[in-house]
Amino acid sequence: MSDVSQSVLIVGGGIAGLSTALTLHQLGIPCRVFESAEEPRPLGVGINIQPNAVRELLALGITEAELDAIGIQSREWALVGLNGNDIYAEPRGLLAGYKWPQYAAHRGELQMLLYRKVLERLGPDAVLTGHQGIGFTQNDDATITAHFNTRPSGESASYTGKLLIGADGIHSAIRAQMHPDQPPIHWGGTIMWRGVTRAKAARTGSTFLGLGTEDRRLVIYPISQPDENGLSLINWIAEIRNVSEEDWQKTGWFSEVAITDFLHYFTDMKYDWLDVPGLISQGTVAYENPMIDRDPISTWASGSALVLGDAAHPMYPTGSNGASQAIVDARNIGACLLQHGLTPAALTAFDEAFNGPVNDVVLRNRGDGPFGLLGLVEERCGGVFDDINTVLAEEERTAFMKRYQTAAGFARDALNSTPPIIPADQYS
Repeated sequence: MSDVSQSVLIVGGGIAGLSTALTLHQLGIPCRVFESAEEPRPLGVGINIQPNAVRELLALGITEAELDAIGIQSREWALVGLNGNDIYAEPRGLLAGYKWPQYAAHRGELQMLLYRKVLERLGPDAVLTGHQGIGFTQNDDATITAHFNTRPSGESASYTGKLLIGADGIHSAIRAQMHPDQPPIHWGGTIMWRGVTRAKAARTGSTFLGLGTEDRRLVIYPISQPDENGLSLINWIAEIRNVSEEDWQKTGWFSEVAITDFLHYFTDMKYDWLDVPGLISQGTVAYENPMIDRDPISTWASGSALVLGDAAHPMYPTGSNGASQAIVDARNIGACLLQHGLTPAALTAFDEAFNGPVNDVVLRNRGDGPFGLLGLVEERCGGVFDDINTVLAEEERTAFMKRYQTAAGFARDALNSTPPIIPADQYS
C-alpha cells in the first residue's frame, strides 16, 4: 500500500476522469489518474460536444484551434422523414446565437487530447496505466484507499488519498461497491451499428442529421474538417429497435461486424441529396453494440467516494450529451471542492445538486430524447409527408426541442446568461 497523501484518486482515464484531473490541477488540488488500459488509444467513434461543455473545455485552456484539429464546428441539427423531407431543422452553436460553438469530433481523439494535456500539465506520472479499479476501503483516519488489479501482471495494488472519484464507466466497480444490489444493465431493445466513411458532408457541410422512424433510424454527421478534395470523415450510426433478448446476447461490446450483416435494413433510404446505403457500404469498418444505460441510483456519493460521468449516469446517446455531461460533471465537482474543501461534504453537495436533474435526462433519453419527434411523425403519417406543417405544427416542434434542451442544460439563453461554473479568479 502506498503512503497516505492529500491527493484525489481518480479511477478511470476517459473523458470524465481526465477532465476532472485538469480541473483539479487548475485549482491547485493534487490528484492522480488510474487507467485500466495499458496503453491509451483513440477508441470509439463520433460524439457531439455541446456548447455548455465547449465553454468548460475553453476554460480549461484548450483552444478552438485544438478542437478544430480533432473535429468540426456544428452548423445544423436536422430530422428528416422517410421520404427525405424535413421534419425539423435548426442552427447550432455560434450560428444559433450561443456564445460558444458546438463540435462534432472523434471520441478517441478528444480523449487523447485531454490525456496529452494531463501529462503536460501534471507530469508524466500523473496517469498510472494498466490499473483496473476493483473497489475501495473507507479508512478510520478519514482517508480512502483504492484497490486495483494491475496489467499485464495481474498483481494487486492499493493507493490511499483524501478522496476518490470513480470515473470508470458504465461497468464501474466503484458504483457496484456503492450499490451492490443495483439492477443489471438496462437494454431497451435497440441494436446500433457504428462506423465512419470518408465522403462529402450533406446539407451545410456540418449537419447532424437524424433520419427514419422510431424503430429504424440513422444518425449521420461529419467529425472532421474537409480535406483537399472536400471530403470529411462522416460518422454514421444505424439503429433498429425491438430486437429480441436472445439476439442481444449474441451482440458483443463494439464487436466488429460485416457491413452486409445489417445494410439490408436501410437500402430504401436513398435520396437525390443523400445515398444512405452507398454511404454505409463505403465504410472501412463497422462495430455492433446494444444501446444500453443503467437505472438511476439515489446517490452518487458514499463517504469519501463519488462516481461521475458514465459511472454515475450512463445514458442512451439519443441526446448527444453523454460526453458533454461528463465534462460538466468535472467542472461542477471542482466548484464543490472549492467551496467545501477536500471533504466528503463536497461530494455530498455535488450529489445533492445534480443527481436528480441529470437522472431526469437519463430517463428522458430512454424516450428517444429529441428523436421523439420521429415517433410523433410516424404516429400521424407513417413518416412520409409533403409538408410537415400539415402533420406537426411548427410551434409544437419547436416547443418539443426547447423542452429537451432545457432538461439537458444547454438551452441557449439560460446558458449564455449563466456565470462560469468556476470563476477564473479561483484558478491557482
